Amino acid sequence: MHIQFAELPVIDQDRAKHFYAENFGCEPVADVPMGPDGWRWIEMGLPGAQTRLHFIRRAPEASDDVPTLVLVAEDVTAVTASLKARGVAILTEPHRPAWQPNRVVAEFRDSEGNRMMLGSA
Repeated sequence: MHIQFAELPVIDQDRAKHFYAENFGCEPVADVPMGPDGWRWIEMGLPGAQTRLHFIRRAPEASDDVPTLVLVAEDVTAVTASLKARGVAILTEPHRPAWQPNRVVAEFRDSEGNRMMLGSA
């Protein structure tokens, strides 16, 4: 078995856990204490995938304008519309990029300020 981890920097673990459960159907695979400061080891499983999201500590002032992760979706336009309806900040609407015109991509910010990309298969 091969399981991959995608590490996402977060400030608020509970907020991130809720964001990925609510918007992408992720479920906690692990949520255990990691020390005296209240930080936890959290793994969120992506539906139908072996890849898991692992939340790492992020400095409050950290910001990144490069996508942290690309999530593949059957219908990028529908997922983007669903995210927008839930108040998620959409950075770029679904479009066919010049560098890969056979794919549809869109970008959004997650609850922790990470720039994320949706891409068609």
